[in-house]
Amino acid sequence: MPKINMQNLEKEIKSVISEIAEVEPEKITPEANFVEDLGMDSMMALEILASLEKKYKIKIPEENLMKLTNLKQTLELVKDLVNK
Repeated sequence: MPKINMQNLEKEIKSVISEIAEVEPEKITPEANFVEDLGMDSMMALEILASLEKKYKIKIPEENLMKLTNLKQTLELVKDLVNK
């Protein structure tokens, strides 16, 4: 399995979120809440999850969906799953 460049990981995840949520990347700060601050809905969240799974060839358990409320949490989860 190819190693993921951790420096680019945040930028790549931010890009996926920006594209799906139709939000400027600058507005996606590590602590910005996806629903409250960025106006995302559950369908967008599922689409982001599916995109990240496909991009990084990982499986994100559905029970983690509710935990992914901002970029920081999403980044940590993807890092953990990629490094397994």
